Amino acid sequence: MLRQPALRTLARAQGVRHASHGPSYNPPSGYIFGERPVQGQKRVREAWETIYYVGMFGGMGLAAAILVYKPDTSIQTWALQEAKARMEARGDKIEYKPSSSA
Repeated sequence: MLRQPALRTLARAQGVRHASHGPSYNPPSGYIFGERPVQGQKRVREAWETIYYVGMFGGMGLAAAILVYKPDTSIQTWALQEAKARMEARGDKIEYKPSSSA
């Protein structure tokens, strides 16, 4: 006769679990939200669907607008503005003209 700890070890080695209560898989039906449409009738929306769609797509639109109109805070932009300001303060020309020796 096996002792209790030996039985637990044997069950773990075999991969047996006794707390699962059977499979909980529902096969897909192919219908949206699992609802079968009634012929000739329009699908009735749940109360949460309109709020969800407005919030989701409104939030995406707001995020897109924020990203489009956000200020340019890159280090390159700051460095260019700083270099132009220092060159103007010294009296140097800001425009770049390539040499004609090429």
